[in-house]
Amino acid sequence: MSIETKLTELGFALHNAPAPIAAYIPAIRAGNLVFVSGQLPLTGGQLLAMGPVPSHVSVDQAQEAAAQCVLNGLAALKSVMGNDLSKLQRVIRVGVFVQSDDDFTDQALVANGASELLESLLGENGKHVRAAVGVNTLPKNATVEIEFVFEVT
Repeated sequence: MSIETKLTELGFALHNAPAPIAAYIPAIRAGNLVFVSGQLPLTGGQLLAMGPVPSHVSVDQAQEAAAQCVLNGLAALKSVMGNDLSKLQRVIRVGVFVQSDDDFTDQALVANGASELLESLLGENGKHVRAAVGVNTLPKNATVEIEFVFEVT
């Protein structure tokens, strides 16, 4: 079953990758690895979640935003793979940045919104190494930003 079919079954849709908001490219292939720039939880040109966790955004909402970052990351991957996600072999690394209140220490729970979606889509090949880091602010006041490294054929 294709990744896009699985996404549909899970209630998600894959759209075109959001345009960069600064001077960078969304993804670049180097050998059998694709490095995807930090993705914000943009959908329809709007941020799904803004502000720090948990004072402005709940952990559940931040997890949904992390899942949207995965969708945007997959769209960026697809854009450098000739629109063919079937070449995706596994997820190598996920770097999650969570805009956090000073006393918030559950960044890993927010990151699970991304990790669990990737595992649902790819099974064992969706498991990855990960960093979940709390930060005081992110571009456009986004709640979460996620970067990816994928292995492809």
